[in-house]
Amino acid sequence: MNVAKWLLLALLALPFAELAAFAAVAVALGLLWALALVVGTSLVGAVILRHAGGSHIARVRVAMADGNFSSVQADSTGAGTLLAGILLVIPGFITDTAGLLLLLRAAAATLRRGPARTSQDGVVDLEPDQWRRVPDPSLPDRRDDIGG
Repeated sequence: MNVAKWLLLALLALPFAELAAFAAVAVALGLLWALALVVGTSLVGAVILRHAGGSHIARVRVAMADGNFSSVQADSTGAGTLLAGILLVIPGFITDTAGLLLLLRAAAATLRRGPARTSQDGVVDLEPDQWRRVPDPSLPDRRDDIGG
């Protein structure tokens, strides 16, 4: 079998595996606690998608419009966070576990990279490959005002 057939088989088997995992957790913790965990992780996934996912999708959309594929490839932690949010929204303990592992991996990568440096006057000092100038169409063009 090729990879596509294995992937399809795994995708078709996932709901049954999720039901078995839910039954095991419900037996161990109780039905209400199992339901609360599923609903709670789905809410956490929705919050992650709302905050981290929206900004990542906007960055990817701008990079793709500019044809700058290197910035999309460099932002793998954002993609990991987006995928983790999607997996957490899907109800089930197997997808929640995979989402939490991806979220921990993205958090570890962010901590390894370190925060952006901020000076005392509130200016954020980024590396040259972490920023680019984006024109804002809502602001007036002030180049004529500067020249005199």
